[in-house]
Amino acid sequence: MSAQLETPQQLSDLLRLHRTATDEQGAVDVETRQRRLQTAIDMLVDHHEALCAAMDADFGGRHVGFSLMNDVLGSLNSLKYARDNLESWLGPEQRQVFAPYDQLGAQAWVRYQAKGTVGIMGTWNAPLFTLFSPLASALSAGNRAVLKPSEVVPQTVRVLAKIVAQCFDPMDVAIITGGVEVGQAFASMPFDHLVFTGSTQVGKKVMRAAAENLVPVTLELGGKSPVIIGKSADIQEAARRLAIAKGTNSGQLCISPDLIYVPVAAREAFLQAFSATYSTLYPSIENNPDVVSVVNDQHMARIDGYLAQAREEGAEIIHCPDVPLPAQGRKRPLSIVINPPLLSDIMTEEIFGPALVLLTYSEIKHVLQEINSGERPLALYYFGQDAAEQDYVLDHTLSGGVTLNDVLMHAAMEDAPFGGVGASGMGHYHGREGFVEFSHARTVFRGAPVDPRGDWGMLPPFAEHFATAMASQVTR
Repeated sequence: MSAQLETPQQLSDLLRLHRTATDEQGAVDVETRQRRLQTAIDMLVDHHEALCAAMDADFGGRHVGFSLMNDVLGSLNSLKYARDNLESWLGPEQRQVFAPYDQLGAQAWVRYQAKGTVGIMGTWNAPLFTLFSPLASALSAGNRAVLKPSEVVPQTVRVLAKIVAQCFDPMDVAIITGGVEVGQAFASMPFDHLVFTGSTQVGKKVMRAAAENLVPVTLELGGKSPVIIGKSADIQEAARRLAIAKGTNSGQLCISPDLIYVPVAAREAFLQAFSATYSTLYPSIENNPDVVSVVNDQHMARIDGYLAQAREEGAEIIHCPDVPLPAQGRKRPLSIVINPPLLSDIMTEEIFGPALVLLTYSEIKHVLQEINSGERPLALYYFGQDAAEQDYVLDHTLSGGVTLNDVLMHAAMEDAPFGGVGASGMGHYHGREGFVEFSHARTVFRGAPVDPRGDWGMLPPFAEHFATAMASQVTR
């Protein structure tokens, strides 16, 4: 069987083969895990040029340097970190045995075993990273895997399908291609674990489908990731870093900031500094190779709709840079929507494109109340030098992750978990936490050489003192 699959039936047949092989193989040794990880590393290194060209074609304009940084190097970092640290994650964890068996020679430990086969559903905005970063965790845990890339980026899928089939044994890693119907079937398969990256709405459907087979899920979703500019913040530097972040992939990142809360008194200074930085980074839009296109017409129309509604409802909108909209293509200047109505679409829907919302505030507690009135975001950002205020923000909010005095950076941490909470997802990958996520933590108890329960009157027929002895241990 080829590592490239095209139909749900082929996938179903492969999963049966995987299950049989997993049961027969038993424990997965470190050499096998490292070999699978190295195969993925070698594949990306050998074929990075073709993959970057495909991503550029799919977006209709995506700089090769960004694709290398975000997707190729991001994936390689996860794979190499897992490869280089795997041995320290393996081995049993000794656990404390309960009294009195701890004194009688009993032992207990937890061993982390491969679950079996992990299904990984990637998304279009980071078409390599959302497949290979979770794959690093899945392979480090000893699992086999099947990849389902997003059909929104067909050229990237075509290259991926070819090279995965060339480089991997399908009994290690396989890939299935196809559209929405294949994706729905994929989510319904009896994997041993399922990973999905995408929207909250689709994530709910994936979770419902997985529940039919009681398949555990890791969902990396999104949300309205907010930024809080504290009154103690360096406005110029905060604006500079936010402009850099918002231009990254033209805002088409799951942790891209959507809402920026700025003190009323700092509004003009922030806007001026932000606009200056963004316009320096992107002085032109049309035919600018540094500007990433919105991925397709459907997403362009969605973003344009948000902006048109906000404008109709009276919101002020400024553009960075302040240039006419391109006559063709899907490259756009960044639109900053200032204080739109709370119920407008751009305030309630994830933007995922070259637009953001700026909201002014007087009291930070009101900002946190507004953030907490919505769904839990995947990321939260705070700028400021006030340690007490920083702690107040961290203590009174909940998000998948946090970056302080910068943007996007926590997601690049390989030695820390990445994932969401609530509507922004569940579970995580990266580092040892990712290894644990895709492992079955199996408790093992080894009995003591002697069993004193009979001598102690703890077995039927119970002695008169048995209940008294048990009651004496009911203590505070």
